[in-house]
Amino acid sequence: MRREGRYRSLLSQGRQQRDRGAITALTQRVGRPGENPRDRELARLRKEKARLVQELDRARRVMESRGKLAALLEGLAPESAAEKSEPTS
Repeated sequence: MRREGRYRSLLSQGRQQRDRGAITALTQRVGRPGENPRDRELARLRKEKARLVQELDRARRVMESRGKLAALLEGLAPESAAEKSEPTS
């Protein structure tokens, strides 16, 4: 080995460097990086906002239809009251 320029100290240094690299590689987590809790909270809040916007829209439509129904019933109430007050002969 000495003829080829390889000395024992160089070989042991190479092994140590290799082992450190292997240990470093083994300590790293495999797969995707974990999700940031802030991003998870932001996604949850956006989803909740979308749900609340839909709920508000639905409530507005219900209130609008109730208003129209009340106006329609008010229009029919005087007519029916007038019909009842008229004596039929």
